[in-house]
Amino acid sequence: MQNRSWVRWAAAKTLALVLGVVVCIGAGAASAATTSASQPIGGTGVSKPVAAGAFREIKWDDLVPKNWDPLKEFKNMNFSLMNDSDPRANEMLKRMRETWDNAPTNNDMDGASVRIPGYLVPLEDTKIGLKEFLLVPYFGACIHTPPPPANQIIYVKAEKPPKGFHSMDTVWVSGTLKTLRSDSYMGASGYRMDAVVVEPYVEPK
Repeated sequence: MQNRSWVRWAAAKTLALVLGVVVCIGAGAASAATTSASQPIGGTGVSKPVAAGAFREIKWDDLVPKNWDPLKEFKNMNFSLMNDSDPRANEMLKRMRETWDNAPTNNDMDGASVRIPGYLVPLEDTKIGLKEFLLVPYFGACIHTPPPPANQIIYVKAEKPPKGFHSMDTVWVSGTLKTLRSDSYMGASGYRMDAVVVEPYVEPK
């Protein structure tokens, strides 16, 4: 059974698409590790504790406050009466984007040593490797689809810039997580991670 916080986000994403946001996922672009748009990579639910000193593997649901509902202020809107050119639809889309860009973070995650899987969105790729990137929970986010809420985007700075990774590659990232907002041309992030390890994604046994 999926965690309710992710179900609410999936519903919000669907609502955005109903309002006319174009989704354009390139044919053949998905990797073998690609999951559906309604489920983040690594699955749903709450993470489990691990041995002291180790990176705690977390899930994307762990980053969302339990009481946050991204659809709260939109529940009374009748979208079936709107078309793409309706000014009300454009205004609603603007309000939704503002709500997502200011999505609250889970303060319990501040300073946590964690390991999380996701899709890579490059920000600064240099000769020595990928210095900065966004980590997102589903394929196409920030590239082919609108950015997720800020609490579902992690801005990553790598201690040792990894080489050989490309846009939308699936990776495991380990490091110290901070509840620190960052803005980039690819989207607003509610978290920042100083990454110690960036490695190719391997499905857990």
